[in-house]
Amino acid sequence: MHLLLSNHQRTIHIAGISLMVLCVLLFAGLGSLIFLAVPFGVLFLALLFFNWKTAFWIMLFFIPCSIQVWFFGDTLSTSLPDEPMMWLFLLLTAALIASKPTMLPQWFWRSPLTLIVVLQYAWLIVTVIYSHEPFFSVKFLAAKTWFLASFFIIPVFIFREKKDWKKAFILVLVPTTILMTVIFFKHWRLGFSFDKIQPALRYLFYNHVDYSTFLSMVLPMLCMAYYMCKGKGLFLRTFILGLIAFYLVGIYLAYARAAVVAVVFSFTIMAAIRWKLVNFIMPAFYAFVIFIVSFAAYKNTYIDYRPDYTRTFMRKSFKDHIVATFKGEDMSSMERIYRWIGAVRMSTDEPLKGYGPNSFYYYYKPYTVTSFVTYVSRNPEKSTTHNYFLLMLVEQGIPAMILYGLLVFVFFAQAQKIYHRQKDRFYKSCTLAVAMVFAASFINNFFSELIETHKVGSLFYLSVAAMIILDHQSRKPQETVVPS
Repeated sequence: MHLLLSNHQRTIHIAGISLMVLCVLLFAGLGSLIFLAVPFGVLFLALLFFNWKTAFWIMLFFIPCSIQVWFFGDTLSTSLPDEPMMWLFLLLTAALIASKPTMLPQWFWRSPLTLIVVLQYAWLIVTVIYSHEPFFSVKFLAAKTWFLASFFIIPVFIFREKKDWKKAFILVLVPTTILMTVIFFKHWRLGFSFDKIQPALRYLFYNHVDYSTFLSMVLPMLCMAYYMCKGKGLFLRTFILGLIAFYLVGIYLAYARAAVVAVVFSFTIMAAIRWKLVNFIMPAFYAFVIFIVSFAAYKNTYIDYRPDYTRTFMRKSFKDHIVATFKGEDMSSMERIYRWIGAVRMSTDEPLKGYGPNSFYYYYKPYTVTSFVTYVSRNPEKSTTHNYFLLMLVEQGIPAMILYGLLVFVFFAQAQKIYHRQKDRFYKSCTLAVAMVFAASFINNFFSELIETHKVGSLFYLSVAAMIILDHQSRKPQETVVPS
């Protein structure tokens, strides 16, 4: 028996070494990074088979530091190593549910947040079926599916005890802080210039908006960690306070206005939850937006605010960027309005089903108003509406936009109930942290559409899953979060 085991181990070793040598030779001959990733993929697959919970923690660690990689002449891209990990977790989720359909607990299905997410996914399938661009829509559906499997379903089986919440926090914080340090150093060498932030974070993030959004979503975790470390040593609290200051500086030097607003809004949500006022926040927000849209639409009043093409451009400093924003002479702000007008007008032709996920770029330009054109309106990067509500409206119709708005409202309402129901100080702080992460995401996505990106999207769906788990924990404090 021992001899057979030794022979089996020897075979595995030879196969592993042979695979690694083959992949190195293929990389040397063809120059494609995908061949270097194969051995690590095989190891991760083996770990997934033997201990998928540890595999989840590894995937979570790699979320902040994953990078976008292009293959086959820039015709195909993926983020490595996190996206292939998500593919495998999708297969794992399917296998687990197929082996035991009742594996997901009843409390998970009873949550109103689960109901909304399920309705969003069901309606997404409908819009894909009727899409004007089926190929791109199916790709969107596939990505949404592995996001939900990895960060909405799998966490239900992961977060059982306090140590799991602490581990998740550390596994996100450490790589994010390391990346921040690298970007900070590169930006420092470029003089912290407003127009040099993009080169400083090249390859590590899509752009400065993606970078600043992610930082603004991690910052609330740090703030709650500082609060929870009260009485646990001056050094630890000072260290965390230093990290908070570092993150605030990093967010400012990312030069993204939405992230700064997101930080303020996240603390506003924290205060509103503690004072039981959060249920007034989103109705007031939606009412304000409806008022602005109605005012702009009345007798085409928005035309009076069209920019001066020759004076609307990107400024050289962040201060000038802010001043130009209030003057209506900032290129990125006016380009947003240009896209928003096009999206609203475009939605009138497909109000129910939309044009299909990932279809906005191919149809919006005939609906735009030329008096709002800016120097970047050619849109070679194929970016979309720069507003997640409008993205849902134009690509998936009115039902999708309403469901997203409802998700935000219900999330904060649930957070307030859970916070005041919790008896444990640790879980009360976790509830606030999760709500603040979601709040930062909401504001950033009001001016962008980052939920489908691998870094922001992972924290977005993880925060929704975390709130569902915290809801169950608050109702059953004598039990662990998920039964064995």
